[in-house]
Amino acid sequence: MAVTLRGYVFLDSLQPQLAAFIGTTCRGFLPLAGQASLFVETAPGMIINRVTDVALKATRVAPAVQVVERAFGLLEIHHDDKGEVTSAGDSILEYLNLSLSDGLKPRVVSDQVIRSVEAYQAQLINRNRQGMLLIPGQSLFILETEPAAWVVAAANEAEKAANVNLVNLRPFGAFGRLWMAGTESEIDSAREAAIAAIQALANS
Repeated sequence: MAVTLRGYVFLDSLQPQLAAFIGTTCRGFLPLAGQASLFVETAPGMIINRVTDVALKATRVAPAVQVVERAFGLLEIHHDDKGEVTSAGDSILEYLNLSLSDGLKPRVVSDQVIRSVEAYQAQLINRNRQGMLLIPGQSLFILETEPAAWVVAAANEAEKAANVNLVNLRPFGAFGRLWMAGTESEIDSAREAAIAAIQALANS
């Protein structure tokens, strides 16, 4: 079976909101802020079952997210010890007979900032969000990446750079999507950091 490594996203320190968001939405073992985390995205999706098995048998990592779709699969693993997470990643790559250079590079598909969000639009977004509430009058940053898993790197770096609220995140499927809210200046800083993170990964 030919496998495509769509995403290999290592985070050396999960930021508090991102860790809390994963814990709120996942069905696995909850990660904590400060832990190291690895997101692996594959095509086809079914291979992610084997990927999970390899990572858990080789190391002491805990899985938070396992999404198995027909086209794409996603796994998140984490641990207090960064070495455990990197070792799990090495085991996954060895099993797939792939290297990091074989993986797809991320790109920003679209980004937009809506300033001073109207109350009705805030209501629409809040009905579907899984993170923090969007308050009318705040600015809203929306980012779309391809492949999907890379959007978590953008979210983590944006949270490091700015005082913003993580409203929603979708790191699986055809595209990754991120919604963040805050004051106009903080959102501008978050946007700059998020896009810079994706561009840096694309050029690495």
